[in-house]
Amino acid sequence: MRVKVDPEICIGCTLCTQTCPEVFRMESEKAVAYVSPVPAGLEDSCRKAVKECPVEAITIENQAKT
Repeated sequence: MRVKVDPEICIGCTLCTQTCPEVFRMESEKAVAYVSPVPAGLEDSCRKAVKECPVEAITIENQAKT
């Protein structure tokens, strides 16, 4: 799966970086997904970060398997 943070929506609350620091970090007061695709072992914590985002700034894209 791939994740993306919309910088226009992100309010910089840091919740995603606390929940899944292996995928998200802060840059210029906004969160970014610096690891995408998300490694299989981190998918659950990444989904939790997406679910807990108070402004729904994070989106998940499932990769099509070929």
